[in-house]
Amino acid sequence: MYAALWRILPGPVWARILILLVLLAAVLFVLAFWVFPWIDYLTAPVQDVTVDR
Repeated sequence: MYAALWRILPGPVWARILILLVLLAAVLFVLAFWVFPWIDYLTAPVQDVTVDR
């Protein structure tokens, strides 16, 4: 999979590395600001624990 991604990227090696770093940053941004908060919202009722005495 990584070899196929490496082959389809245009440019010299330094440009490919730069493109991959930008793609990695974009994926991490999407995960941090949309995916993880959405998952937290879905699991929030499970985390609400109350103890009655």
